[in-house]
Amino acid sequence: MKIGRRNRRFRELPVNSLIPNILTVLALCAGMSAIRFAMQEKWQLAVAAIIIAGILDGLDGRMARLLKGATKFGAELDSLSDFIAFGVAPALVVYLWSTEALGGVGWIAGLAYSTCCALRLARFNTALDNPDRPVWASYFFTGMAAPAGACMVMLPMAISFQIESSFLRQPALMAAWLLLVAFMMISRVPTYSLKRVRIRRDLVLPLLVVVGIVAAVLSSYPWLVLSVMGVLYLASVPFSYRAQLRFVKTLDNPDPDNPDPGDGPDIEGSEDETSDETSGNGAPSN
Repeated sequence: MKIGRRNRRFRELPVNSLIPNILTVLALCAGMSAIRFAMQEKWQLAVAAIIIAGILDGLDGRMARLLKGATKFGAELDSLSDFIAFGVAPALVVYLWSTEALGGVGWIAGLAYSTCCALRLARFNTALDNPDRPVWASYFFTGMAAPAGACMVMLPMAISFQIESSFLRQPALMAAWLLLVAFMMISRVPTYSLKRVRIRRDLVLPLLVVVGIVAAVLSSYPWLVLSVMGVLYLASVPFSYRAQLRFVKTLDNPDPDNPDPGDGPDIEGSEDETSDETSGNGAPSN
């Protein structure tokens, strides 16, 4: 009887360990729902669904790290969910919203974006196995991350919701935007990874006040706030590129009198911190 109970315990899983995978599945469902909303011409709901998928994608890894629920199954599920929610759904939403008028050219732009998203995810997954990555590399993504790329594709739609202009809906413009974001995803241009950014203790309270103000404005002017956040993210790309160059220069020519490159996040990280490069369900936070 004792052996039978012990075997039953090994076969059963605690509910907590399933929470990360549940969040991943919800992100997948949000991405698929965005396609459905686009087919019904509910454009704002379609964009909101993709943003929700991005939020869930960020939460599943952090929840799994807290609950110690990382599994190989979760890693595979997370990658597939990312491709559907951030590679397929945005391309179809934009196609139905704008680029369908271009016919084959609009479809080719969507295919190019989805293909680049898949390549970006595959490159990121394989890069995690590189044992020679420098410590500072965990502070940057190589190219635009998949969730960020999906949000950038949705940026013209979010702006058009706020200013109610049809200019951003021009098919040729949106096709070019899709191709630009696709290029950014597979490029070697570094972009900031915010999960390594540290906040000084004396700035915690002011930051919380700012978060509260942003939340209040977001509830009244959601598309304005989301558009500003998207523009600020794009504006940060040159700074991340400059910061990475300074890290590389400091690594190649170490200066004992100036160990901190001065740009970018604090890199006083231990190996434990830099090893936390994957999301908690075993998949990269790409």
